[in-house]
Amino acid sequence: MNTDLQSNAPTEAGRHFVLLGLGAMGYGIGQSLLRAGLAVDGFDLNPETQQRFRAESGRESSLDEACAEADGVILVVVNAAQTEEALFGDQGLAARLKPGSVVISCATIDAEQAINFESRLVAMGIHYLDAPISGGSARAASGQLSVMASGHPDAFARAEAALGAMAETVFRLGDRAGPGSAMKSINQLLAGVHIAATAEAFAFGLSQGIDADQIMQVIPHCAGTSWMLENRGPYIADGDYRPHSAVDIFVKDLGIVTDAARNAALELPVAAAAQDRFRQASSKGLGREGDVAVIKLYAEAAGLTLPPKRYEDD
Repeated sequence: MNTDLQSNAPTEAGRHFVLLGLGAMGYGIGQSLLRAGLAVDGFDLNPETQQRFRAESGRESSLDEACAEADGVILVVVNAAQTEEALFGDQGLAARLKPGSVVISCATIDAEQAINFESRLVAMGIHYLDAPISGGSARAASGQLSVMASGHPDAFARAEAALGAMAETVFRLGDRAGPGSAMKSINQLLAGVHIAATAEAFAFGLSQGIDADQIMQVIPHCAGTSWMLENRGPYIADGDYRPHSAVDIFVKDLGIVTDAARNAALELPVAAAAQDRFRQASSKGLGREGDVAVIKLYAEAAGLTLPPKRYEDD
């Protein structure tokens, strides 16, 4: 894949987007959009990150200018509250966007919240695509995300160029908002449980005299493996608790899962147990550390020595 970023992207219909949120996922998405030749105006609360992206995109538009010209906006924020603020707050994007543009919402939120956002935007003449993402920052930067999307066919049509640039797979899950976010909740249930199980398995292995490198040499070739073990296990082995995905993300996401299940009169004891692990880790000040930091709960309780840091700081 060509990795040269383009700063002279074309601006024909459906090819110009505002990107709000330049964290690990958003920045990678922005790079993928630029490689595909799209015009991208990037904005972030961190001015240094925003300026770095603008140096790559070659665009210096104000938010008002960008929204007036753009075919859509891609929101890569953390939660429903940030989505609400970004769209409808005092400096909200919804009132700035031109009619017929599309909002591609990538945050993990409750399905009912997605339905609410769609309804309010449609009333303003703006399309909404319920489009949570999965795959991690590396896949975001390489344009290989999975997108669990639902929305009106016109929303899909207006988002097509952006989705094609940022995703390896786009799952079309319906013609209204809601199913995309519901599917992401299923994914997050499994992801949270598997991360907690990975931490527990590594703690158990260490307690039995098996080191983390040996676990990574063997378990990925056995029936007990999971994508999360293979992705997160090396972080434990390297003593890497940087927030590639933070503990507090799963406090939030598993909260969405368990709240939705409660509303459906469904018990989810395994998900609830994983949620409790993340909550405990957060309460001990680990909320901003990488999600595998839940292993520190086990280490503290059992007096285990975790692998030391063995990576170069960025």
